[in-house]
Amino acid sequence: MSVIRSLVAGCGAYLPQKVVTNADLATKMATSDEWIRQRTGIRQRHVAAQGELTSHLAINAAEAALADAGMTPDELDLIVLATTTPDETFPATATRVQAAIGMHHGMAFDVQAVCSGFVYALAVADNFIKVGQAKSALVIGAETFTRILDWNDRGTSVLFGDGAGAVALKAVESKGDKSDRGVLSTHLFSDGRYHDMLYVDGGPSSTGKAGFVRMEGREVFRHAVTKLAQAVDAAIAQNGVSESEIDWLVPHQANLRIIDSMGQRLKLPPEKVVVTIDRHANTSAASIPLALAEAKADGRIKPGQLVLLEAMGGGFTWGSALLRW
Repeated sequence: MSVIRSLVAGCGAYLPQKVVTNADLATKMATSDEWIRQRTGIRQRHVAAQGELTSHLAINAAEAALADAGMTPDELDLIVLATTTPDETFPATATRVQAAIGMHHGMAFDVQAVCSGFVYALAVADNFIKVGQAKSALVIGAETFTRILDWNDRGTSVLFGDGAGAVALKAVESKGDKSDRGVLSTHLFSDGRYHDMLYVDGGPSSTGKAGFVRMEGREVFRHAVTKLAQAVDAAIAQNGVSESEIDWLVPHQANLRIIDSMGQRLKLPPEKVVVTIDRHANTSAASIPLALAEAKADGRIKPGQLVLLEAMGGGFTWGSALLRW
């Protein structure tokens, strides 16, 4: 029986021009390059310029993804933008992207699942395509996360950066087995009991201000290892694949030790795990599509290969996606 799959037709990325190194941060707070790198794997991060908005980053990534796919805005039915740092409380930042790229039809909206946002947005777009409500989609992760950092808190401010990544999806008819190209499955989870371990201490209905990131780092690390394993196992089990069949792990870029632990769990050599955290830091919803775009552009990810995505973020939210390139 044939099924409809969401094929990744193109990828795009955008990083702000300004680069802030660990050494730069060490001149402003009690930290050092060695302290940051040993605990996180981060060497530098990109920071949006004054007046550079999340929508600006997203527009650049979206246009790059469309160009890579050889698609025009007229061919798009849907934009799903994952972000924790929208331009405004409303409307959705996705609609600003829609207008800027010249898409005057279809639908555009935001998804908020923090660092799991891209996996959530991919699942939403994939479901629209599978049921026939869209034949194509742009899935974007975009963040100006440095705008919600308390720069007096070295436990969080050294971890994050700004950026945007996007993928263009096209509906394709497939056989309905694991040999199909496209998104094979997505797996989403959340548990609101863990709110206080990773959150922002503000919002329109609470303080009337954006607030700052607050995190219990050790607890988040502990939960990430177990919850990401749950998401990865779900993807492997549903599709009847073995760990040895996975060609690439493209994880959320939160902490190099977490990334390494997931690669080891899957028995993947380090060269089969896409790592960008050293140069990008944690860009929240943008981290996976940025990593995908890089690995496609440099030729690492090739058509027909099996790619596993995983992420965990505040809420807690977590999830995975398995796709054949």
